[in-house]
Amino acid sequence: MPKRIAVVNEDTAYLRMMETFLQLEGYETFAWREGSTAYEVIKREQPDLVILDIRLEHPDAGWVVLDLLRLDPETADLPVIVASGDLRFLREKEERLRAQRCQVLPKPFGLEELLRKIQEVIGPPERPPGAK
Repeated sequence: MPKRIAVVNEDTAYLRMMETFLQLEGYETFAWREGSTAYEVIKREQPDLVILDIRLEHPDAGWVVLDLLRLDPETADLPVIVASGDLRFLREKEERLRAQRCQVLPKPFGLEELLRKIQEVIGPPERPPGAK
């Protein structure tokens, strides 16, 4: 089974790019746009990693998703990479994010940087990049 990554972000173009890139690298992905239902989908799908934009349809939506994941024993240990373009916000909340056992990835980021961070957290894909 390929390692599975959930990408939660409200930007459709970003989601498409992430899905395409991660699938080409050998990861199985699914994308989700709505913070209000992201927790339920993540819990149901049980990915190996979540890449979460902490700022979704409203400023606290990503925090709510993260808090729900951490409070649920089934998802409490699920690795999360928080990706955000709000650098000031990331700096201000870095301690809280680290306490939540999150990795931080400021946007914009290079695809190699993203891949390196993913491999640090969950390792390489189970199948070679580009394999079907």
